[in-house]
Amino acid sequence: MIYEPLSPAAREDLAGRILYEDNHIIIVNKRPGEIVQGDKTGDEPLSETLKRFIAERDGKPGQVFMGVVHRLDRPVSGVTIFAKTSKALERLSAAFREGTVHKTYYALCCAAPNPPEALLEDWLIRNEAKNISRVVPAGHPGAKLAKLRYRHLLDTDRYHLVEVELLTGRHHQIRCQLSHIGCSIKGDLKYGAPRSNPDGGICLHAGVIRLIHPVRKEELTVTAPIPASWKGLDGFIPGAQA
Repeated sequence: MIYEPLSPAAREDLAGRILYEDNHIIIVNKRPGEIVQGDKTGDEPLSETLKRFIAERDGKPGQVFMGVVHRLDRPVSGVTIFAKTSKALERLSAAFREGTVHKTYYALCCAAPNPPEALLEDWLIRNEAKNISRVVPAGHPGAKLAKLRYRHLLDTDRYHLVEVELLTGRHHQIRCQLSHIGCSIKGDLKYGAPRSNPDGGICLHAGVIRLIHPVRKEELTVTAPIPASWKGLDGFIPGAQA
């Protein structure tokens, strides 16, 4: 298969966003607005862009394998893992199902959470037509239990940085649960933010991911710097706060 080459600027940009790579996996810092896998919009997903990048960089004449292991919502940024082999894809998919992959997110919120740290356990129901989730009482038909831990880290002039440890993987879980306690994420109009961000994204970032390498069986921790557009957070390093 012949892949259309990327522009020099696109190639340089993507190369600069690779956080980790070996023969089995590639981990990239996804930008807000990118889609991980193809959808009804018809926009090129990051998985396909990576195929083109690797085909050109490595001079691969045939089909490049790029397995989608997990997904981030389109307006969310941060650590995104892809499998370069079917074996890695199978093992990583199993690790996500079994809950052995640990993800830490960072959210820039419009209000500070009270209390400053807590475990949230809510039942969520998804509205497919509106592509939104909401909190409902326990026992609601079709509702799924959503769990996360949060911690208020610091304040900027107008916003509040919250660290989130995701314990389950429900649709729009962090966005919905934080909004439910009055802490809408900056730019997230769908969940109560007063205004959008200029880039169309939201200030939710997958900052740290910790997993067992699917082949080497060693623990691997990868971090992604938060976007420069998060004003007032220069020098903040995901995962560095005790």
